[in-house]
Amino acid sequence: MRRYLRDLCASFADQAACRARLEENPLLYQVTSIEDQHGAGQLHYGLGVLMPGKIGREYFMTRGHLHAWRPAAEVYIGLRGRGLMVLEDERTGECRVTPLEANTVVYVPGWTAHRTVNIGEEPLVYWGVFPSEAGHDYGAMGERNFRIVVVEKNGAPVVMERSAFLRELEAQTQ
Repeated sequence: MRRYLRDLCASFADQAACRARLEENPLLYQVTSIEDQHGAGQLHYGLGVLMPGKIGREYFMTRGHLHAWRPAAEVYIGLRGRGLMVLEDERTGECRVTPLEANTVVYVPGWTAHRTVNIGEEPLVYWGVFPSEAGHDYGAMGERNFRIVVVEKNGAPVVMERSAFLRELEAQTQ
């Protein structure tokens, strides 16, 4: 599966920056999934490669999702590159960000939406493992998006509330 900017434009807070790059339509990420085992106790897994780059000040990211079977957890293992995992608890709304880079492991609890962000200069490569019955729910996060964004500020990645970033963008256009 390959995802290009056209597939993820709605995920970026800076819609003007997204529209400006739509003609170019860069590849943001690709995932090779193995989902050949089904049933209780079985696992699915995938290798993700998230390209480096930004749309405006927002770093390239995955669409992000919840699991259709909400109790399902997932484990991400960083293999190469430098990134962050954005986690948002569906029940409490609590958001946090944790590093995902070579030789790190990120545990994503059940009921937690998760999105990967590449903050480095090279592709971010990671391995994800989840229960075969987990499924993916992209619609829930697509409707409301994540409450936080990762943007470049003074040459470094900064985590901001989406609403605060949108206010910054609006102030720049006035």
